[in-house]
Amino acid sequence: MNSKLQISALDLRLSLMAAVLVVMAVVFHAATGTFLTPENLYNIAQQTAVVGIVATAITLVIVARQIDLSVGSVLGAVGVLIAWLMYSKNWGWISASLAGLAMALAIGLYQGWLTAVLGVPSFVVTLGGLMSFRGAAFLVADGKTQPITDETFLALGGGLDGALGPRLSWALGIVLVALLVWSSLARRARKRKHGFPLRPLAFDLALTAGFSILVLGFVGVMNAYRLESKPEAQGVPIPVLIWGVVVFGISFIARRTRFGRYVFAIGGNPEAAQLVGIPVKRVTIKLFMLLAVMITVAAIVAVARLNAGTNSLGTGMELYVIAAAVIGGVALSGGSGTVLGSVLGALMIQFLDSGMLLMDVSIGSRYVIIGQVLIVAVAFDVLYRRWTGERIA
Repeated sequence: MNSKLQISALDLRLSLMAAVLVVMAVVFHAATGTFLTPENLYNIAQQTAVVGIVATAITLVIVARQIDLSVGSVLGAVGVLIAWLMYSKNWGWISASLAGLAMALAIGLYQGWLTAVLGVPSFVVTLGGLMSFRGAAFLVADGKTQPITDETFLALGGGLDGALGPRLSWALGIVLVALLVWSSLARRARKRKHGFPLRPLAFDLALTAGFSILVLGFVGVMNAYRLESKPEAQGVPIPVLIWGVVVFGISFIARRTRFGRYVFAIGGNPEAAQLVGIPVKRVTIKLFMLLAVMITVAAIVAVARLNAGTNSLGTGMELYVIAAAVIGGVALSGGSGTVLGSVLGALMIQFLDSGMLLMDVSIGSRYVIIGQVLIVAVAFDVLYRRWTGERIA
């Protein structure tokens, strides 16, 4: 059946993940009665954005056989710096954000250089960074919370005015559906041009229709949520829009650029990549700097969402980010993984966390369960790759 429909192992994996998400939503709604309400789904969408942005970038880092355990601490340090410059030094949000970006890039260059040039394992480098940059978050603002009042900046984190509204949301949904249709037709045209086997037209139409319904359904749910203080519905939250732009950008880099091909080649076999002339060290440093850019974006969204920069910002995020990537199908041995998988992985983590919160599960129990889900996901990944014949190590 798979060969007749030209369904790859990746397509099947992503389909299984989507099915698991649906089952989780139904089970949690049956248990709580509130999981599938517009208000809860709106909150889940916003909460997932910060983890999703970082998970999207760390996917490429793991594909290249590297790791970054310091993402939460770097996010905290960058976020506190931005908030401190805005509150204590009266900087504008754009200049403060650029200063935060400069700090993140310096950290990315430093950790990337240690890993790529000196050959220090990224696990060790970023483990040290996890402690050091958490300390930096305290030092920047002397341990004090830095409140934010700039309305434009706060809109980037969602909240009262941090959504597109119903009309712009529907317009965005229609544009995305049009892009899905165009992408499906263009993919078939390219395969036909180069003589590759085509999936049945009915199957591709059903797949495109399914994604289109999902997009329009999401917009409809976001437009169904309205705050009592506002005459119009909220629509798509700005953090989700930012996340979507990041996903599109990283996907383009991974699939359509020489840099993206280099990343997968390095992850598949670093020694062979070096022998064929791929600049492994330079690509590795660029990867850490790309992750630094995404951490800055996530820090801006997180600070805007909290209305303040706090020393605890990003605490424990490395668990959620790496779990999202691994659950999304990224091989810890490198060489394979998808950005879309990280999106689904982030949603699964947030579904699980939000569902257990609604069921009044204690935070200790939630950590235990999420940790065990990560182990199960890795075990599934090994068994799935063995079953499909993919490379395991």
